[in-house]
This record gives sequence, structure tokens and C-alpha cells, in this order.
Amino acid sequence: MAELIDGKQVANDIKEELKKEVDELRGKGVIPGLAAVLVGDDPASETYVSSKAKACEKIGVYSEVIRRPGDITQQDLAEIVKDLNHRDDIDGILVQSPLPKHMDELTVTLLIDPAKDVDGFHPHNVGMMLIGRPAFLPCTPNGIMELMRRYKIDPSGKEVVIIGRSNIVGKPMAALLVQKAPGANATVTIAHSRTKEIASVCRRADILIAAMGVAEFVKGDMIKEGAVVIDVGVNRVEDSSKKKGYRLTGDVAFEECEPKASMITPVPGGVGPMTIAMLLTNTVISSRRRLKQAR
Repeated sequence: MAELIDGKQVANDIKEELKKEVDELRGKGVIPGLAAVLVGDDPASETYVSSKAKACEKIGVYSEVIRRPGDITQQDLAEIVKDLNHRDDIDGILVQSPLPKHMDELTVTLLIDPAKDVDGFHPHNVGMMLIGRPAFLPCTPNGIMELMRRYKIDPSGKEVVIIGRSNIVGKPMAALLVQKAPGANATVTIAHSRTKEIASVCRRADILIAAMGVAEFVKGDMIKEGAVVIDVGVNRVEDSSKKKGYRLTGDVAFEECEPKASMITPVPGGVGPMTIAMLLTNTVISSRRRLKQAR
């Protein structure tokens, strides 16, 4: 029976640690500030942004949510971002995805000051991450790295298989794990929709990271005995027995994989809470830099 990797508890621990840092910063006259720009009325985005705002409030970070209708022009959105770049009370800026179809997300990302890019999506931060230099790291991959650190899962010399090649999880996850650095030094394979014999590729993994957004894709016969299984997926599956009419599941068939794994993340309560915890971490790091520059 696998040990559960409790992301919810780790995220709460991180928030408690951050609260102490925020209290110290406030004592020095600096209040960390995070601004989220929400365009349109996507329910999942609204929920996510609200969760971020509540988390900020809990640890003493100033939070501002800027809501705009889905028909806002790209130019108007650009002006909002430029204004936030110049505000001294804002340390972190995020523009919530997805944006309406008439907007180009990369164009918007490029407008964000890399020093306030707490999502870690700006090409400057992505490039610095790739060459192993200090940068804002994307929150979900960084959250997984933090989970592994705190659960003493050392990927050094291990074979890691990542299923999924997104710019948000798969690619940056691989970049972090191959670094010549403590907590990395892994041999990494990225599997995806075009990978042949994907089950056999997955069975090689000492650490399997599932991040493709397909409900319960990873079955019990796709992991080897004793593997560490990290499930990034959050999928809604219809379930008439539930009050909401659906249940949340990951990309891993938990009931099948849990008996074979040595450690496994649940969904919900695994990787998800870590994403917000690392967003807050990046915001506090940014505010510390602001304090240093003010001296």
C-alpha cells in the first residue's frame, strides 16, 4: 500500500512559513501585492482566481482581482498590464488563462515585466530556468519539485517519465529534473500522444508524472512495482451518484495504481494545492527583492 503524498498539508505548511515572512516584510513597511487579471466569465478561472485571493488574504498578501468582460480589446488588456508593471504596490502579476479566442496569450505574456511574472511563463524566466539560473519557476512543476523535496524523494540517477508535453507542466518539469543540481539529476523521458508503446515506456519509470489531462489514463499495469506516482490531472467525470453530478479524478486510475506504487498523490489534495502555494512563494520572493532595491 502506497504512502500518500499529502499536497494539501504541505501547501498549508508553506503558507504558515510564508505568513511569518510576510509579517516580517510588513514590519519593514513592505506589503507583498499580487494582481490577477480575469477576462471573461469562465467558471473554472473564476474559482481559481478566488482561491488565490483567499490564500493571499490568509497570509497577509495584498490581493487585487481586475475583472474585464470577454469582449475587451487586446490593446485595453495591454494597458492594464503596463499599468500593473509600473505600480510599486504590486509584486506579482498574473493574467488568468484561458483568454478569449480573439486574444494572443503570448503577446500578453510578453508584456508582463519578468520581475513580476510570478506564474513563470515569460520567455525570460523560461530561458533562465532552462540554463539553471535563478528565475521565477512555473508554479505547478515547482510545486512538484517541492513535494519531492519535502517527502525526501531524490530523483538523482532515477528514470523519470513525464506523460504530457505542455508548456505549463510537461516541458518545464523536464527542464527542472535534468538540471545538474540538488533535487534533480534525473534521466527524463517525455511521453505524449505520439509515443509508441506508451505503457512500456511508463513501466520503466522510477518516478511517473502524469500530466496529459485524460481521466484515469494511467492504469495499474502501466507502472512498475514500487514506483512513485505523481498525478497532475484534474478531470471532471460524470457521476450520477454525486450531488454535483460529477466526481474529480486525476490522470491516474488511483485504485489500480495505489497498491503497486510506493508513494502516490491523490486527486484532489495532491499537486493542486501546491500550485497556489508556489504562486504565493514567488510573490513573496518578488516583494523581498523590492525591499532590497529600496535600500
